[in-house]
Amino acid sequence: MQETTSLSLEPFFNLSMDLLCIAGYDGYFKKINPAVVNLLGYSEEELFSRPIREFIYEEDRDLTARYRENLKNNLPLVNYENRYVCKSGEIVWLHWTSIPLDDEKLVYAIAKNITHKKKLEKERIEHLINLVDKNQELKRLNYTTSHDLRSPVNNLLSIFGFLDVTKIDDEEILETLDYMKMATEGLNRSLNKYVDLLSKKDNANIELEEVDFESILKQVKSSISSLLVNANVTFKVDFSALKGVRHNVNYLESVFLNLMTNSIKYAKPDVPPVISITSRILEDRKQLVYTDNGLGFDMDKVGDKIFGLNQKFHHNGDSKGVGLYLVYNHITNLGGKISVDSVVDKGTTFTITFK
Repeated sequence: MQETTSLSLEPFFNLSMDLLCIAGYDGYFKKINPAVVNLLGYSEEELFSRPIREFIYEEDRDLTARYRENLKNNLPLVNYENRYVCKSGEIVWLHWTSIPLDDEKLVYAIAKNITHKKKLEKERIEHLINLVDKNQELKRLNYTTSHDLRSPVNNLLSIFGFLDVTKIDDEEILETLDYMKMATEGLNRSLNKYVDLLSKKDNANIELEEVDFESILKQVKSSISSLLVNANVTFKVDFSALKGVRHNVNYLESVFLNLMTNSIKYAKPDVPPVISITSRILEDRKQLVYTDNGLGFDMDKVGDKIFGLNQKFHHNGDSKGVGLYLVYNHITNLGGKISVDSVVDKGTTFTITFK
């Protein structure tokens, strides 16, 4: 039986459709497979003679450099996405897994071209934004129309109140006025009912039940366990003050999931994420306080946009600008409130106040 060590790996390396490369701690390619050359469009000589940083899209260079320092500290890099610029000027998205070998001062890396996937995601997000915008526009139109129509209807009712029907002898006119008054009163009731229905419609089919924070957290952690392990996340949890609230299970799961994955996406490259989740009752208000130690936000610049759809505040390839929008809606749709406090490179705190 032939020993594994005697097998040549060159065909595997050269024929792979994925991008395979070996890079030095000095920031230069040492070995690449043909897939790298074919995708980026540079010759091997060009790729070997220039620092890898120069091929990376400018907005992604600094963050990539910070993660590369972790590789030098013998920490593997998994599920990392950044953009490269081809010789033609085209920008491509690459998804990396990189393993350092400290003794050799080399990094062995494999990347997949996910540009097509990113374009599909962008298209999907744009469709979602358009749908949300149109839905909000229709809501505003409905509210405005219903509200504005009530004023002239109420004016008509007032006119009927001022009429002195005792001065009218014609029975046919009296009967017509009576019908007009009843029709106006009916229209007024319909408009009032319609406005009430519009305001309640968002919450009409949402099932509420007593939701246990610990159970939700356990379930979400289980669903992203490998992500948490790879990111080396530490949790500090205390639900002793408030075990749970009456809410929608799916909404709360989504809140935990989006906040936790955001903490991993926007962790500082050289600092493992530390996530603190506590519950409390403050002045009879039931609250959940979520804190991480990540990159944070400049609140003076983004404070009023942070929960908006398609808002992005870091040059992160995995950012879609949807997570915090969903969190905000899952809380406010059921009458709650959410606030945020953040400092750049110090982390972020979300305070959720339930109805």
